[in-house]
Amino acid sequence: MKRLLASILLMMGCVILSHTSYAQDNSWQRVKSKGVLVIGLDDAFPPMGFRKADGTLTGFDIDAAETLGKRLGIKIKWQPTAWDGVIHSLYAKKFDCIWNGMTITPERAKKVNFTRPYIMDGQVVVVRFNENKIHSFKDLKNAVIGVQKGSSAVEAVKKLPVTPKEVREYDSNPKAFLDLEAGRLDAMVVDNVAGRYYISVQPGKYKILPGFITKEPFGVAFRKEDKKLLEVIQKELDKMVADGTMAKISIKWFGEDITNPKKW
Repeated sequence: MKRLLASILLMMGCVILSHTSYAQDNSWQRVKSKGVLVIGLDDAFPPMGFRKADGTLTGFDIDAAETLGKRLGIKIKWQPTAWDGVIHSLYAKKFDCIWNGMTITPERAKKVNFTRPYIMDGQVVVVRFNENKIHSFKDLKNAVIGVQKGSSAVEAVKKLPVTPKEVREYDSNPKAFLDLEAGRLDAMVVDNVAGRYYISVQPGKYKILPGFITKEPFGVAFRKEDKKLLEVIQKELDKMVADGTMAKISIKWFGEDITNPKKW
């Protein structure tokens, strides 16, 4: 009887503790009361978030977050920060979340809570728009492929189902795109969002082959204790996907909708 009573008291204590912890999570109420959501970002990461010539912030994440803010009735304040210490700054409470094309990884997920992916990034293959011999990764067997030196593309090209004829490394993606346009390359391996943005500002020159070589989902990151804030942001993001708002922002920056999970 004593053991049963002890077990019941222990269970009741756990329930009370659970409810107390949940009650203490006033993260959304805190933001709502202030009327401001402070977001940390690297402000030199086009097309997700970067500075225009006049110094104002622009980019996909800027548009998405500020649209969400209007829908929730709060203002968005952007807080530029050094990316190598961005999670530390989050826990130092310099901002409420990180929204800046942050890749969801198992290592990061131990430190922060992420929303579900809002964009699937990763490495893709770009060819000329009028290319009619290369339709899939398997057609790259005898291709000359360009990659940016030191980028994820260098390793991604090794994961292709066939071995290309040659892999050429470039100091920058724009230089590789110029060689692709001139016919000195058959294809490029490049980061999805960077590649799609580059293509969107030069329509009719390039296209992306179907599929990803590697997948790197982007999510919004929150402190582990701020579950209520994450929940509110996630619900509104889901609504923005469902009603086509995210699609419109995506088309503006990438020329197509890359926010629809059904296409990943």
